Amino acid sequence: MQQLPLGWRWPAQQRFETFFTGANAAAVDLLQRIAAGTESAWVFLHGPEGSGRTHLLMAACQAASAAGFSAQYLPLAALASAQDDAIRGFGGSDLLVLDDVDAIAGIGAAEHALFDLYNRCRAEGSCLVFVASAPPAQIGIALPDLVSRLSSCTQAALRPLDDAQRREVLRERAETRGIALDEAVLDFLFTHYARDLGSLGALLDQVDRASLAAKRRVTVPFLRQLLRGQRAGTGGEE
Repeated sequence: MQQLPLGWRWPAQQRFETFFTGANAAAVDLLQRIAAGTESAWVFLHGPEGSGRTHLLMAACQAASAAGFSAQYLPLAALASAQDDAIRGFGGSDLLVLDDVDAIAGIGAAEHALFDLYNRCRAEGSCLVFVASAPPAQIGIALPDLVSRLSSCTQAALRPLDDAQRREVLRERAETRGIALDEAVLDFLFTHYARDLGSLGALLDQVDRASLAAKRRVTVPFLRQLLRGQRAGTGGEE
């Protein structure tokens, strides 16, 4: 795993201004202050899948870069057998965000590498933001000193959006692409597809491409046809 270049362009759709805050205003405000350089706290952000964890990390990196700071993103879940080497290869930036910390739980070499990175970044004066599905003591990390270090960070919990809020987010994202999603279409999507925002965002990309290629507006019959095509392609049954 190579370091992402410091000048890497962070995804345009994952910014603070495109994040539907819901009940997470305190966590968002904390990350905004960290990105702006007005807050130096190290943060352990935790929440269930679909609560916008990665979106906020990307947003923090983009905002920090825009403010003139160097930022790095380390996706721990994407690392395979070379986890410890990859983790030790990071650092040296003003802001370092580490996604899916629970992905290394129980992997001794990776846990020790993260412990070493923690201590090195503390000495270098970097700011770290960790993300996992639950608080440090609940994600299965075996190294007591690492649990202690992560628990000493400012803890911030994320709550997932409810269905009504997710519908509004999907509708707004579709509108930015020039796609109108009526209530019948939204009902169909939320009945037949995963409801977390990550899956819905990926689905919207697919629907956008398919509707443009077919030169059709997005309707329930169009989505049924798209769903049949997907199942036929994977050998599934409707």
